[in-house]
Amino acid sequence: MLKCMTDLAGLLDEDARSALRAWQGGTWYPPALATLTHHEFSDENWIYERKLDGVRLIAGADGGEPQLWSRNRKRVDASYPEIVDALAAQGAPSFVLDGEVVAFEGNRTSFARLQKRMNLTSAAAARRTGVAIYYYAFDLIAFGGVDLTGLALRTRKRLLRECFEFTDPLRLSQHRSGDGEEFFAQACARGWEGLIAKRADRPYRSGRGRDWLKFKCVSGQEFVIGGYTDPRGSRSGFGALLVGYYDEEGLLRYAGKVGTGYDERTLRDLSAKMAALARPESPFLDAIGEPGTHWVEPELVAEVGFSEWTGDGKLRHPKFSGLRNDKPARDVRREA
Repeated sequence: MLKCMTDLAGLLDEDARSALRAWQGGTWYPPALATLTHHEFSDENWIYERKLDGVRLIAGADGGEPQLWSRNRKRVDASYPEIVDALAAQGAPSFVLDGEVVAFEGNRTSFARLQKRMNLTSAAAARRTGVAIYYYAFDLIAFGGVDLTGLALRTRKRLLRECFEFTDPLRLSQHRSGDGEEFFAQACARGWEGLIAKRADRPYRSGRGRDWLKFKCVSGQEFVIGGYTDPRGSRSGFGALLVGYYDEEGLLRYAGKVGTGYDERTLRDLSAKMAALARPESPFLDAIGEPGTHWVEPELVAEVGFSEWTGDGKLRHPKFSGLRNDKPARDVRREA
């Protein structure tokens, strides 16, 4: 790291140095977002990384203690104090990293397990959960007062490796060059979510674009909760969530009901959240004929896994994975 802090430009060739700019300060930067594709490919100009089932985290320092941000710019330091401590121990006074925080269930990343850490406002309470978390860094946005977003991805990744030491809970997100199709097959065989493909020669661009693409082994995305049904039998809380997404005209379209994936704590906590958002009329554009239905303001966002979309635009075999606090409901669209 000493070389990075004393002579970052010395690690770059002349062309790369010409792309450097002074960092404008701060610990936040709007993240780049990947676009879903169903056409896997191999290309030597692309790199391929594991798609992690966690929460996006921008981590930065600007002369003080490191700060952690969700992708919708909410401070989340208290939820993951181990990451703050590990980054502080690096000794770098100024940087901005892009990465993902995860928890594991066996050898697989588990968004459901990570739920026990999300939304906590006490570092002590976060540690008491007993849920081990890890931060996989995959991009370096700024370092030592220098804006690195104009550099090619391969160069930023090289600097990331050279400027930080990776010991748990900090981990470097590994990638493979060129052979996306074989890597994707291996990823699915291992039970991973999929891969993220990235143009290796492109600068860092905030927002959703086609320089970053995602290959999914299983279907799943965020949906807006617009209502719920009464519980049946011995179940408490509610029966199923009624979920949807916003179309291009900003109207909430119904995608189906999600009746599995809940434990007792989730049923209890989510019921309380929805009760506070009760409304008399449906927020969906589509007519819904479910009996025992209750409507809520469309503010909560759920992560839902499913097998496929049906011909009439509904979810087949949906399962609740958890609530997301890092994406505004109005930004939820059907991925295609």
